[in-house]
Amino acid sequence: MIKKSFLVSASLLAFSLVANVASASADQWYFYVKNSSASTIKKLMVGEPQKTWGQFDIGSGIASGAGAKMVWDSSTDNQSCKQWIKAQFADGSESEPAYMDFCKNLDDPIVFN
Repeated sequence: MIKKSFLVSASLLAFSLVANVASASADQWYFYVKNSSASTIKKLMVGEPQKTWGQFDIGSGIASGAGAKMVWDSSTDNQSCKQWIKAQFADGSESEPAYMDFCKNLDDPIVFN
């Protein structure tokens, strides 16, 4: 009887840990980017209306034809859901800003041409 009780308790604890890990990763908001241009994306900038642009860390860039998953930093949790997004390319040009609702995870990529 004690063994059975211990196994049930251990199973509940394991389930609780898995549920907490799943919940923590669900709290990370994300979106996908696809670079359909002929130039590498060097900067990806996002900003609330009437505010300055913030930048995502995209390392050395997103190559032509490539895609990437962008995860929001927790420091943005108190910002508005609706923000502008634009890309700056290796040749110095910028995409037209697009107004997006980031309050949901966007599984369809934002395509930059």
